[in-house]
Amino acid sequence: MEVGNETHISKFLLLGFSEELGLQPIIFRPFLSMYLIAVLGNVLITLAISTDSHLHTPMYFFLANLSFVDICFTSTTIPKMLMNTWTQSKAITYAGCITQIYFYILFAVLDIFLLTVMAYDRFVAICHPLHYTVTMNPRLCGWLVLVSWIMCILNSLLQSLSLWLSFCTHLHIPHFFCELNQMLQLACSDTFLNKVVMYLAAVLLGGGPFAEILYSYSKIVSSICGISSAQGKYKAFSTCASHLSIVSLFYCTMLGVYLSSAATHSSRSSATASVMYTVVTPMLNPFIYSLRNKDIKESLHSCLAM
Repeated sequence: MEVGNETHISKFLLLGFSEELGLQPIIFRPFLSMYLIAVLGNVLITLAISTDSHLHTPMYFFLANLSFVDICFTSTTIPKMLMNTWTQSKAITYAGCITQIYFYILFAVLDIFLLTVMAYDRFVAICHPLHYTVTMNPRLCGWLVLVSWIMCILNSLLQSLSLWLSFCTHLHIPHFFCELNQMLQLACSDTFLNKVVMYLAAVLLGGGPFAEILYSYSKIVSSICGISSAQGKYKAFSTCASHLSIVSLFYCTMLGVYLSSAATHSSRSSATASVMYTVVTPMLNPFIYSLRNKDIKESLHSCLAM
């Protein structure tokens, strides 16, 4: 491994959750199980929506995209971690680290954008039901997803390409994947501009969509309160309960990671907390939607019966 103030580093070391060799099999099995469940669950959701013509609506179109992105998101970090755990090798190449950061940022922000688009879809469906089919037409839905991809790709390129920095002799990353903030802490060169870009992107691409989700749901709650019948209120709320559960799970776990990291100043605590939104949330998303959605359950039953 080349060391010193050189930009060309051969590899980094991902320290993961524990350096004790005896704990590696204990770590490997549950993570492999969670990863397989996450991938299989999201694949089934995507197949169910794509094969059932009754589910070819804007809400399920966005859900299929979310499931695909969740598969990619969890596949960005977990397979490498599993391979390192199985082989008891913690190495990752410099180029591999940059690539992992690129796709990690891409799919994490895409998750946020798609959750925001889904909130807008529920807002139109509940607050403007008579204009829903006209407003949420296939062309608009396609454009919303396409623009989300383009913005996320540009953001990922900006942040990952700026990581060609000079690094010091300490090249150990106390995490199970290459995390942007950890990389900046290892750099010897000036990272002020990188941090400005990172925090600005977090505010604009994380806080902005969250504010839009809050605004959409404030309007949704106001509309639901205006419905006279209890059955009508329940039906309106049930259409967005699954989405609201996923938004709460994703944002609360991600916020918990950074709050716990700031409170404990422990990178290992941050790595453990990161499991919630990188593995657990993508794994639970299919269950949240399938358990609360009759159409999804019927479509999944048809797919499995084939």
